[in-house]
Amino acid sequence: MTHRDFDDLLGPTGYEITCEECFELLDEYVELELERADADSRIPGMRTHLDGCPACREEHQSLRALVSGE
Repeated sequence: MTHRDFDDLLGPTGYEITCEECFELLDEYVELELERADADSRIPGMRTHLDGCPACREEHQSLRALVSGE
């Protein structure tokens, strides 16, 4: 097993928001990303949560694609 495999098993470290908070803040986060603002510092814990939660990550990707017209 590699170091990356262990990281994947252990999940994200650091401050992380909940799924409920993620869904409440996701619109704002995507807007900040598309404005090229520092979304990660404006909404702490979102990136960590998205990195560790497949359901929220999928929602983020879908919303970002929809809003950006991809």
